[in-house]
This record gives sequence, C-alpha cells and structure tokens, in this order.
Amino acid sequence: MYLTARDPIVLNFNPFMSFNPDPKSEYNDQLTRATNLTVSAVRFLKTLRADLLEPEVFHLNPAKSDTDTFKRLIRFVPSSLSWYGAYLVNAYPLDMSQYFRLFNSTRLPKPSRDELFTDDKARHLLVLRKGHFYVFDVLDQDGNIVSASEIQAHLKYILSDNSLAPEFPLSYLTSENRDIWAELRQKLVSGGNEEALRKVDSAVFCLCLDDFPIKDLVHLSHNMLHGDGTNRWFDKSFNLIIAKDGTAAVHFEHAWGDGVAVLRFFNEVFKDSTQAPAVTPRSQPANTDSSVAVQKLNFKLNDALKTGISAAKEKFDATMKTLTIDYIQFQRGGKEFLKKQKLSPDSVAQLGFQMAFVQQYGQTVATYESCSTAAFKHGRTETIRPASVFTKRCSEAFVREPSKHSAGELQQMMAKCSTYHNQLTKEAAMGQGFDRHLFALRYLGAAKGIDLPELYLDPAYRQINHNILSTSTLSSPAVNIGGFAPVVPDGFGIAYAVHDNWIGCNVSAYQGRNAHEFLQCVEKALESMFDALEGKAIKS
Repeated sequence: MYLTARDPIVLNFNPFMSFNPDPKSEYNDQLTRATNLTVSAVRFLKTLRADLLEPEVFHLNPAKSDTDTFKRLIRFVPSSLSWYGAYLVNAYPLDMSQYFRLFNSTRLPKPSRDELFTDDKARHLLVLRKGHFYVFDVLDQDGNIVSASEIQAHLKYILSDNSLAPEFPLSYLTSENRDIWAELRQKLVSGGNEEALRKVDSAVFCLCLDDFPIKDLVHLSHNMLHGDGTNRWFDKSFNLIIAKDGTAAVHFEHAWGDGVAVLRFFNEVFKDSTQAPAVTPRSQPANTDSSVAVQKLNFKLNDALKTGISAAKEKFDATMKTLTIDYIQFQRGGKEFLKKQKLSPDSVAQLGFQMAFVQQYGQTVATYESCSTAAFKHGRTETIRPASVFTKRCSEAFVREPSKHSAGELQQMMAKCSTYHNQLTKEAAMGQGFDRHLFALRYLGAAKGIDLPELYLDPAYRQINHNILSTSTLSSPAVNIGGFAPVVPDGFGIAYAVHDNWIGCNVSAYQGRNAHEFLQCVEKALESMFDALEGKAIKS
C-alpha cells in the first residue's frame, strides 16, 4: 500500500512525535542533547541487535503479568512454550519484526514501486545541517559505541561549520512525487554520486540539526512535520531532529513500520538520555581531529538535477503554504474522570470529533482511527471506524436539540457509543476489521488479473475510503506532541492523547478546511459532554 503510492511521502504519509524537554533544563543545550540522544539511540540499536531488548507485551491483566516475579519465571521457560505461559496470565507478546528496519534503512524511490533498503553493516551516522550532509562513525570496527566525548566533538565541529547553505539543497528531491524522484535519482547515480548516496542510505539514522529555536507548539508541529525542506532526508526510516533550543522530535517514514515500533524506540531513548545521559553540560568534547573523522558529502549536480531541485522546492513551498495546524489542551478532565463514569476515554475523544464535524458542517463523514494488529505475526494495522449510527444519533442530540434530552438520556447515548467503540476496537485489534481484508482481496484480484468486483466500484466504497477525519492516538510520558497531515485534500489530520487529567489534540488541515474552528467545536463538544456527565443542562 505504501510502496506503490506515488504521492510525495512528506505530509501524505510521514508523521512526527516530539520529545518532552529534558527535565534538567541545562541538558536541553543543543550540543548536549544531540550527543545524549544520539548515544542513547545507538545504545538501543546495540540492545536490539544483541537480542536483549525486553519483548513488547500487551498486558490484559498487568497486576498478574507485568511483574518482576512473572518475568523471572517466564525466562526459564523455553521460547517455544513461553508464549503459552504468557497467554495463561492474559499477556500477549507483540510482533517485533519491524524493529530491524529502524536503523541503517531508507526507502528508495523506484518507478511504480519503491523499495526498502537496509545495510546493517554500516557504522556511520548521517548529520544534516543547513542543507549540508556529514557522516562519521558512531560504531567502531568491533561494533562498540564510539566514545560519547568523540561524538560530542564531531557534532560540535559540524555546528561550527560556517559554510553558506547550498544553492540547490538535495533534500528537496525526497519531497517529490516518487516517480519523478526515481528518475532524478537515476541521474544522480549516473552522474557520479553513487557512493555519496550509498552513505546516505546506509547510515544508522539521520540526525538533523536546526539553526533556530522553536517558538510555540504550532511552530514545533510545522517544523517537525515538514520544516523548510532543506534539512531533512524524508526517505530515511527516521530523522532525529534537534532545534537550536534542544527541542527534539522523531519524524519517520511509514512504509517500513508503524507507531508501536517507533514509540518503543522513542520511550527508551527518552528514558535513557534523561536518566543515564552520556555527557553533561560541563563535559569536554574529546581532543580529536574531527576534520579527519567527519566527512562532508559533496554531490555533483548537472543542469537537469538543478532544474529538478528547483521544481521540487517550488512544489514543496506551495504545498506547505496551504497547510494550517492548531492544537488545544482541554483541562477539565481526562482518563481518570471518564473511567469513573465507566466510559472508554478513547470513545469520548472520538465522539468529540464527530460532534465537532456535525456542528461545523452539519454531517457525519468517513472517519479513520488506526489500531495496531501487532498481536499477529507481521501484523501492521487495522482500521477502527468510529463514525457509527450511535455516534451520529448522539452528536445530533448534543448539537441540534440538547434541550430536548435530559442529562441522563445524553449519558445513556454516550454509554452506548462507548460500548460500541470498545467492540470495534477489540475487533480491529484481533484482525476482525474489514478494511484490510477488502484491501488484500482487491490487491490479490489485481495481481491475478481478475476484473474488479462490483463492490469496489460502488460509490459507498469510494466514500468510506475518502477519510475526511483521519485520527491517531499515542500517549506516553516521553511525548510532548505528535502530528500528521490530512490524508485527503478536504480532510483533517487529528493527533490526540487522553491523559490522566486532560485531553490534548493537534489538528492539521489544508485550505478549505479550518483547523482552528474545528478545534473550537471539539472543545465545545467536550465541554457539553462533561456537563452532561456532571448532570448539568446543555447549552445550545
């Protein structure tokens, strides 16, 4: 699905997650944080490759299974049986087959279908700054991590490079239509840039050092989701971005893996870099000759490539101008309050989006919520379809005729929405959704040259796959805010998290839709629901 899509991957597919600041404020200095996050990322790589990473487990009864005693016991059970022992206590090991693509990996543009490339023998890091490309080793010949003080020295050297930004920044090409980029990449290779491109593709990951601080959360979202196009390599499995003030984020390519794998990496790196930092703000960089260790990559560009870069820049700038982002933090309550009301917190957030759309546009539209199917071998995602007859009825009652219903009736409607949403979520997580099955059948039919069955030509099928509300939730103590762009031109991209005592929501939209107004409607919807739950009359 991802690799055959020809649209640019930036905005259409790649999301971001930003880290909370380091709790020790002096550790948010750009050089200190870049060194610590880089070392922690390479520590994660080493742990993963040594097969020492604790398995990812979904605990249905954490009191029994998420304990040191159980973990100690299960270690002694042979792996062929250990999963059975986990099932007995309602713990479900999750698929971790995507993890190897986190490092040394890139999506390569090819005509009609891209390829994923991984070279786990490579030992160097790729660093981007002001559109320039630098590489240096972060692992030595024996596979050990290069000393933190050396990494710090190399990053300091890169940060002190006063070269002007290149006239034709190569990174723009990774924001192009994939077929156009595939053709231009061929020109790059035949123009004598194969070795430099190989260094980019095989690098452990891409570290982006930005030369400006982050002003606010809206600026943060724009910068981490797309930036100005000069200082990212959008094809890399992930870009670790660090702004001048130490604000950091992970921007990732989606074909190789999903949020579950990235979030595990993200959480471990945040924890390690803040609890066991490799350097302190007072650490001295190693006394080493970085001008020898750090290689600056130079690319030979002919006129066709220069024209290609200029065209890509023009398209990139024009598209970014049309994207608006806004966010809210709803402080009246979150998980704790909603669970006391015996409601699913996720269902209430989703109901808020349905009500907001009814309020703003007077209708119910196709809605997508992502759900991980990592409980299965090689599981990716399934779709939860949050818009239902229950949410439609409830939204219309709240928005159009709240005075006609008592608080008790509105509470009952919300409870029905919650029960149904829980059922849909369970079905999706257990592979019982319908979207992926229909996609697979369609793909297999096309591969066998069978005529497309009528279902796929039905306007209803087209409509349900035009997801105007595209939503995804991730919550973690390490995440400050996350986000992605709408998946259709007239849609909203809704990243949200229900925390213990508040709800955060970050929304993107293109021209023609208004993210700010939509969020005002979401806030109003949440206020109305909380009023109903507290037994208050709902204001029209």
